[in-house]
Amino acid sequence: MAAVATSEARRAELVELFNTVSSCTACSLSETRTKVVFGSGNADAELMFVGEAPGFHEDQQGLPFVGAAGKLLESLLGEIGLSREDVFIGNVLKCRPPGNRDPQADEIEACQSHLFRQIELIQPRVVATLGNFATKLLSGSPTGITRVHGCEQSVRLGNSEVLLYPIYHPAAALYTRAMLSVLEEDFARLPQLLGREPAPTTSETAPVVPVATPVATEYETQLDLF
Repeated sequence: MAAVATSEARRAELVELFNTVSSCTACSLSETRTKVVFGSGNADAELMFVGEAPGFHEDQQGLPFVGAAGKLLESLLGEIGLSREDVFIGNVLKCRPPGNRDPQADEIEACQSHLFRQIELIQPRVVATLGNFATKLLSGSPTGITRVHGCEQSVRLGNSEVLLYPIYHPAAALYTRAMLSVLEEDFARLPQLLGREPAPTTSETAPVVPVATPVATEYETQLDLF
């Protein structure tokens, strides 16, 4: 499929994809989910984050990374001069696995085409994979995140050539505080990968941006620049 030429056309196709995914029954997770978590953010983002799967809070709100890991993600973005409004955030799976268990192979297979289409429509310059599942899927390699975090590689995803940048999932720092410095170091390279000047360093901790609760179910409310 040829790349979509205009921002307006890409946004329209993202809304169409959202409507399709919202009624997806391709795997058994459709029977246990509360809401489909399609993803949200800037439809013209140069930077896209891909996590593993929605958790409890995401399943309730229909938005990605709205729990503790999401707040840490926002704080890390703030340290490099970015916010949620500057990026697009999604997951490998669009529905929460029961009990937050790991995604299963058949679930990833059923859902991966939605993610690849998102990347094709958003056309990010950098795709930062958060954790093992996203990294292995998008890199096409079984190598785990411990060995490849912080090491970018150029990959072709569908019709899109992107810079893939594996990073530990923010949840790792919630359970192992020593991981925070590793995450901060890997995030600090993102401005360079995006071709931007690094954000000025300060002695103050970047503030955590409050997560807004959606006020409508239409996907347009999840795209900041609609």
